[in-house]
Amino acid sequence: MLGEMKQNKKTKIVIVGCGKVASHYIKIIKSKKINNCKLVGFFDIDINKASFFARKFFSKAFTNLDKMLDETIPDLAIILTPSGLHYAHTKQVLKKKINVLVEKPAALIPSQVKELSMFAKKKKLLYVVAFQNRLNLSIVCLKDAINKKRFGKIITSSINLRWCRFQKYYNDDWHGTWKHDGGVINQQALHHIDALNWLIGPVNSVCAKMSNQLNKLEAEDTTVAIMKLKNGGLCTLEATTAARPRDFEASISIVGEKGMVKVGGIALNKIETWEFLSKKKEDRFIPKKFSEKVKNGYGNSHPKLIQKTLDELRKNKKRSPISVSHVIESTKLIHALYSSEENKKWIHLRDMPISKRLGK
Repeated sequence: MLGEMKQNKKTKIVIVGCGKVASHYIKIIKSKKINNCKLVGFFDIDINKASFFARKFFSKAFTNLDKMLDETIPDLAIILTPSGLHYAHTKQVLKKKINVLVEKPAALIPSQVKELSMFAKKKKLLYVVAFQNRLNLSIVCLKDAINKKRFGKIITSSINLRWCRFQKYYNDDWHGTWKHDGGVINQQALHHIDALNWLIGPVNSVCAKMSNQLNKLEAEDTTVAIMKLKNGGLCTLEATTAARPRDFEASISIVGEKGMVKVGGIALNKIETWEFLSKKKEDRFIPKKFSEKVKNGYGNSHPKLIQKTLDELRKNKKRSPISVSHVIESTKLIHALYSSEENKKWIHLRDMPISKRLGK
């Protein structure tokens, strides 16, 4: 099976989609942070984009995905095409019995993510979705505190995303469209919504309001929402790409009966508050030890995710470093938020709401 490989063999990787995010991945793969892999093919409908990267790696460029998969016989395909194409391209790759790492969102509709997950499991293939923030030092530390019940009862929590995207960002043929992307909650804040849902979810119900404050796009550049958690806690969401002139904040705060933590920075990279009624010796060292400097909103955890994915392939365990079940739940949550705006009311996730617009 193509999904199986020897531990001492270089992992053959193909890149599906050669846009902006591909530059980020390729820079990581070239670095010493990733070991024992080889880029063997690049696909894009624009041959010039694919050729630009292929020349750097003495590799091949393709405008036909099936042809690339057949000729290069990769162990792993990294899918970096526009969001609305993730489902089709992931399915196309899995059908060739090739493992997948796909950028978020996994797909635009929850049933599609579930279908891909089940198909990969049936074929014994690795299916990984790039919610790399779950691997941030600060988020791993916060998850550990939650697991150890240090917060007690969760009272409130919040997500704040104040990022800057100028109009040029939306002036292509897919960013901000309903068919291929969605707005700020499905493109930018999805990382942070997923992180919170993974940390203290699930969410029972939501009430959202959305608008375009500065940017012109089909979907929204700004969202505010209230979410009720199954554990009884309340959560607020504020997300915008209309902050100017730069990215300011991407944060999650959790307030419990026994303490409060805020993870902030521009990429959930910095522990800004870490206080509990029941103190431990290590508490005073945690903010410094588990905070990182980052260059941009991507953060530092893509290398960890890629390496963990390669390690799983070499061990033939096929366990995704990102739980796909939570990915499905996060996709459902996005649809609930959009459904609340569309129907102008509270939406319960138990009703399995589907947006009238996203992915349509």
